[in-house]
Amino acid sequence: MLRLEHPRDLIMIGAIFGVAAFVWAGWAQEAPPDHWIWRVVLTVTLVAGLALAGLSIPLAVRNWGTPTAIDPGSRAFRVYIVVVVVEVVIAAAAGFLAIGAGRSDLVAPLILAVVGIHFVALAFVFAQPVLHLSAALLVVVAAVAVLIPESIAAPSFWCGLLGAPVFIAIGAWCTIAGRSALRPR
Repeated sequence: MLRLEHPRDLIMIGAIFGVAAFVWAGWAQEAPPDHWIWRVVLTVTLVAGLALAGLSIPLAVRNWGTPTAIDPGSRAFRVYIVVVVVEVVIAAAAGFLAIGAGRSDLVAPLILAVVGIHFVALAFVFAQPVLHLSAALLVVVAAVAVLIPESIAAPSFWCGLLGAPVFIAIGAWCTIAGRSALRPR
């Protein structure tokens, strides 16, 4: 499920997923259920995402010169840029359309679904099958967030509560594997 040819890429996945967990756990605090325990759970998740990013980013920077699947100028790099730009455009358009339709409650699940789907393409770009797992889990979380009645909690809460741990678990897995695959210097 993890390919170890490019350890720096795995560590960067961990760093980006740590930041993503931090962001989604923060967004989940928009309208959680009215009980203090949810604030504690979200804060712990937020801190875990921040810790993952804080551990992964310096490791990635120290190993920046190691090989990557997306060397600048390569076809993979160009595809990566296109995928990220398309993701941002689609997520923004979906968000604006949802707001325009009076369904701002759908913004978080729509964006999470787009983020998940974009990992399908990036799995091929980075040759990392684990990104397919990320895609599947995040799309399922987005769908679940829409299906749970808003009387329980806002969809953004479910996206963060369920999505952030996906980012943390897969990001930590990638960081640990990437770190262990680095050659001693």
